[in-house]
Amino acid sequence: MNLGLKGKKALITGASSGLGFAAAITLAEEGAAIAINSRSQDNLEKAAENIKSKTGITPVIIARDLSLAGMPEKTAAKAKEKMGRIDILVSNAGGPPAGPFMQHEKDTWRKSAELTLHAAIDLTRAVLPDMAANKWGRIIYSTSIAVKQPIDGLIISNTLRAGLTGFAKTISNEYGLSGITVNTVCPGYTDTERLKYLAETLAEKSGVTVEEIYKGWADGAPVGRIGQPEELADMIAFLASEKAAFITGASIPVDGGCYKGLL
Repeated sequence: MNLGLKGKKALITGASSGLGFAAAITLAEEGAAIAINSRSQDNLEKAAENIKSKTGITPVIIARDLSLAGMPEKTAAKAKEKMGRIDILVSNAGGPPAGPFMQHEKDTWRKSAELTLHAAIDLTRAVLPDMAANKWGRIIYSTSIAVKQPIDGLIISNTLRAGLTGFAKTISNEYGLSGITVNTVCPGYTDTERLKYLAETLAEKSGVTVEEIYKGWADGAPVGRIGQPEELADMIAFLASEKAAFITGASIPVDGGCYKGLL
């Protein structure tokens, strides 16, 4: 299937590893020019080399901490400067710390909100005017299945990602007549460094092995396994494409069926 992404310009955040990196590779494979962001210049350079070797596309590298004031706007401006415009925004960030409510100090909530919620809002504010002027745009937020079915021990993630989902739905309504679609993807248990961190945290707390934690997650999915980053990336690429022009305001689980609800 030709997704119609050749020549489109995409900014992907949190893209030096994990889900963001997989999304960057998939969009590049489809012919999009890409700008990738994370905190680490070294990690981005390694990711860029990998992407170029796999796809032939040389990414624009933007090393900035999006939790800091003004950095989302500067990141979007840099991507636009280097690529000419931003057609597609994939907003992805590492998850907040795990643990029960009383374990987290007020400052942990504040710092987590800056990266998980406010950075996405600021990036959106930066890219929307040009997308609206061009009458075409795709905004995709990577959240978590926790927005549909909160996960024990992830109270900060459950709270902030739900807030981002409400924001995304509202923006989709406001800009529906502007040729812009706005959606969220909700990954379930997916094989990333973040999942390894969660498994180690749970194993230490519960006294079981990391392997047993992974097996429990796999057994809880109707498909009998955890996901791969490329599987989420394929959904992101579809939502970014011409083929998905009639899909907006949606929160789409990519979780192997772990979510038990109907809607």
